[in-house]
Amino acid sequence: MKSVFTTGEAAEICKVSQQTIIRCFDSGRLRGFRVPGSRFRRIPRDALIQFMKDNGIPPDALDSGKSKILVVDDDPEIVELFVDVLERDGRFEVKTAATGYDAGMMTQEFGPDLIILDYMLPDVNGNVVCRTIREKPEFEQTKIIIVSGVVNQDEINDLLKSGADEFVKKPFNIEKLIERIGELLAV
Repeated sequence: MKSVFTTGEAAEICKVSQQTIIRCFDSGRLRGFRVPGSRFRRIPRDALIQFMKDNGIPPDALDSGKSKILVVDDDPEIVELFVDVLERDGRFEVKTAATGYDAGMMTQEFGPDLIILDYMLPDVNGNVVCRTIREKPEFEQTKIIIVSGVVNQDEINDLLKSGADEFVKKPFNIEKLIERIGELLAV
């Protein structure tokens, strides 16, 4: 769990501009310290939490320290399986979406570290969602695992070209998949 934040990181967590954080720091409303020999400011975790409380910023914005995973599938049983196994693991915070549209909205809102994406969604195919996510620079580090039961090798190659990090065929071994997720996220 992170104990000291840059002004940029604090701004992202609080959903304000970096300039706002710097002004609050310089005026003493946000406690912290300067890096010796530089003009860089650093904010300890407890000072950031206090600042968030003082200003009515929801504390859930402060990262839980868990890797964020978005599960995108229209099959409720598969979604339930992933949510159950991933949450029990303890290393992951999990959100879900059932359509490509919802996946896009949740990606913007939640900022997942990894997306488990079904290829056959009710509104668009997984490769469209994958390409759309990859077009946004803020998600270039997001890992994407596509899961499907009906895909031929040419389609798998297209998926990997559209930005997927991994392809997993249904039915899959959930333990092996969780292990692979841990490897991709280095957790």
